[in-house]
Amino acid sequence: MRRNLSILIVFILPLISSCGKNNAVRPAGFYDIVDTAGITFRHTDGSSGRHLIVETVTGGLGLFDYDNDGDLDLYFVSGAALPGTTFDVQPTNRLYRNDGNHQFTDVTEESGAGDVGYGMGCVMGDYDNDGDLDLYLSNYKEDVLLKNNGDGTFTDATKEAGLGDPRLGAGACFADFNKDGWLDLFVANYLKFPEDEDSPCKRLGIPLYCDPTSYDMYEPEQASLYFNNGDGTFRDVTDESGIGKYRGRGMGVVCGDYDNDGWTDIYIANDITENFLYKNKGDGTFEETALFAGVAYDMHGRDQGSMGCDFGDYNGDGFFDLILTSYQRQFNTLYQNRGDGTFEDVTLQAGVSEGSMLHVSWAAFFFDYDNDADNDIFIANGHLQDNIEKIEQTTKWNEPNQLFRNNNDGTFTDISAEMGPGFQVLLSTRGGAFGDLDNDGDLDIVLSNMREKPTILINELQNENHWINLKLEGTKSNRDGIGTRVEVRAGETVQVNEVRAGGSYQSHYDLRLHFGLGKAAQVDEITLFWPSGQVDSYQNVKANQFVHLREGEGV
Repeated sequence: MRRNLSILIVFILPLISSCGKNNAVRPAGFYDIVDTAGITFRHTDGSSGRHLIVETVTGGLGLFDYDNDGDLDLYFVSGAALPGTTFDVQPTNRLYRNDGNHQFTDVTEESGAGDVGYGMGCVMGDYDNDGDLDLYLSNYKEDVLLKNNGDGTFTDATKEAGLGDPRLGAGACFADFNKDGWLDLFVANYLKFPEDEDSPCKRLGIPLYCDPTSYDMYEPEQASLYFNNGDGTFRDVTDESGIGKYRGRGMGVVCGDYDNDGWTDIYIANDITENFLYKNKGDGTFEETALFAGVAYDMHGRDQGSMGCDFGDYNGDGFFDLILTSYQRQFNTLYQNRGDGTFEDVTLQAGVSEGSMLHVSWAAFFFDYDNDADNDIFIANGHLQDNIEKIEQTTKWNEPNQLFRNNNDGTFTDISAEMGPGFQVLLSTRGGAFGDLDNDGDLDIVLSNMREKPTILINELQNENHWINLKLEGTKSNRDGIGTRVEVRAGETVQVNEVRAGGSYQSHYDLRLHFGLGKAAQVDEITLFWPSGQVDSYQNVKANQFVHLREGEGV
């Protein structure tokens, strides 16, 4: 369906003023506003000195518009007490409402979103197609589904939905894997965790967290796949889909159509196990193809301590590439999609290996931080061992995060040192997500840090590049338009992205699709390929606006 957007009503959100900024004196860069934004959340891992492995891997977060007011709210996942630990005040996940002007209000209690389980990560999606984003929490012991009631509150719908896996959950994603118009759910599970046994690992006589292979009881786990019945319930199809044949130590997950066949696939970053790539065969089953595709191991054929992952088309060829983070003394890996169902490890020649041998890396995502029309890469770092300084002199528990600028020639440059005071914050980061928090046309970053306050990085680059931000609404497809492939053409530049729920490291980022346009003052054509098979096309769309597009109808 071809449309000229000039005949449609375009939904343009007001640009929020830069309250408190002094652009005349502040240099361009990212600024951490957590201390002035009204956010008091402090992450806990429930640590008691026993060095239990679960303490090291908690820390996801989510950016989502829970109240449908047009701006992004924040959800932080917390750990909880473990045996041997007590708290005067019970730790809980926290939900913060975005009030504009870089101010947030804690609405956890009034909303009912404050789960007190031992949280790992989260993902948001409208599983019942009622127009409100619901919330799935991957936990240690029992996962939780919180249904959005549409009035600012949530209700625990776990049991009635047929969910509540008691294993150690990790990354999760909502996607319509069978294209029936309802969001299904995929959850990676980490490992079998014996909480009654202290860590036996030491180095130089100093107690450490064990790696998963050094403790026989840390066995890999089976992931879980649930198909949506369309009546508020899910059915477990893990075994019949073929997913149940494999076991790994799942951590980060990203779902997307890597081979452009119209079906959503699944990639799992496994910790010291080969990574998995599940190709969707379109008949309710999946084929594990990571080894054939070249993304099971690194360039040397070794498995890694894989943590976070994301899909994104960094070289503009129309196929989604893959970024993967890993442990200290291993490279974070960039896999270039060859377009034939396989990937090539281009880490070294692309320049994204810089610094990664020193760090333990977690969150990772592709995003266009400077609106120049190509995808850059963000990497979050933070050591796993909280006492690493007693053992090594080359690294620390609190580590710097990294931003790699896309040079538009197949290479990247680490520009973290140039990105302002927000990139000088040193904490041990886990989860990370991006989105336009202040609706000013550029992408901000939110990070969850171990045993600490979050980092809220507001983008103040102040360049003159243009942009467009698209909110999709499915009618025949799922309400969020998850799985929709979007092509944006401006002059000779064609960009491709896809609406996804879940990614990075156990986190969820904005469902709106943001495209930097460089110097182009308009988009020549936007084409949407919906999961239902509907194709919508819009021409001559003015830049620098938020546009709400409804499947088959327009605005």
